[in-house]
Amino acid sequence: MDKNVLLQQFEEKFGEGGDIRTYFAPGRVNLIGEHTDYNGGHVFPCALTLGIFGIARKREDNKLRLYSANLTDLGIVETSLDDLVPSDAAGWTNYPKGMFWTFARRGYKIEKGMDLLICGDIPNGSGLSSSAALEVLTGLIIKDMNGFDEVTMVDIALFGQYSENNYNGVNSGIMDQFASAMGKKDNAIFLDTNTLEYEYAPIDMPDAKIVITNSKVKHSLVDSAYNQRREQCEAALRILQKNMDIMTLGDLSIAEFEEHKDEIKDLVMQRRAKHAVYENQRTIQAVAALKKGDIAEFGELMNQSHVSLRDDYEVSCGEVDALVDLATSVSGVYGSRITGGGFGGCTVSIVKNEAVDEFKEVVGKGYQEQIGIEAEFYVVDSGDGAKKL
Repeated sequence: MDKNVLLQQFEEKFGEGGDIRTYFAPGRVNLIGEHTDYNGGHVFPCALTLGIFGIARKREDNKLRLYSANLTDLGIVETSLDDLVPSDAAGWTNYPKGMFWTFARRGYKIEKGMDLLICGDIPNGSGLSSSAALEVLTGLIIKDMNGFDEVTMVDIALFGQYSENNYNGVNSGIMDQFASAMGKKDNAIFLDTNTLEYEYAPIDMPDAKIVITNSKVKHSLVDSAYNQRREQCEAALRILQKNMDIMTLGDLSIAEFEEHKDEIKDLVMQRRAKHAVYENQRTIQAVAALKKGDIAEFGELMNQSHVSLRDDYEVSCGEVDALVDLATSVSGVYGSRITGGGFGGCTVSIVKNEAVDEFKEVVGKGYQEQIGIEAEFYVVDSGDGAKKL
């Protein structure tokens, strides 16, 4: 996206002059560690070079005038700092509005509104966290334009999660916002979601690429099922806590879980907890494998992750399973799995450089034949976190 074109669009929509500033927040892909972030486990995402640009200017009144260059039919959506109430009618603007609401709840007084144009290249509904990127982008703009220098990027990630949970009603963990806020080029983030301790781990794969495949499907039950999975894990945790001194499912080793799992009589709930425990340990093992340059082991753990998400956590779907099966049939693929919340969206695969073209051909053709949809492929690089440009 051309920044100058966006600036021109901003001035056409909102008028010229004043202190116009430009920002960017990336989407993310999670390499491994899915649905562990609200279970006190580890995650391993990286920020992408795909993301959302924001062009903003402070106003003299309390109006918020919001325009998406991706949704031009909606025109400028006008609201105000006095009307920060979520509604279905507000559509995409619930995400920026939720961040203004969250800053106010955190004691940061915002008296002046703003004009904001956004434009993103994250495919909608792809599971690459366009909503978290928009929250982080808005948080950075609010911080910068109001001189809230004490607000850190970790704070902005936490504000974004709070907004998503309490304003938009999705009980997500911290991973998506943290990756967008704290990303670092050529690195993934090994994050303990229980303590927020993190380290950057170089993605050192000179002979392989990260390939994201978009299934082009997003099933409508994603939000409700996401909240249900979280409730099931919390219920399982409460049962285990009767006989164990643990704060989260992420505190458990596999051996400890296997010893106590039969205390969870509901077998569906037991499978949900099993995924949370095993996936956390897989993530720890995967990062260790990457550090020693063992991409084959990393890929095998990705494959195991997908099976667990499909069978124990039940957040995959037929279309995504088809993509993973096709991917693993290609000889140059180390590993492939669903990424993101589930029920559609994308897969992430680690593919040998010389096999990328074959991968696209085999997976693309097979998916078209089996499902009747044309998949999209993105060979991605990891990028930096949100920033003012």
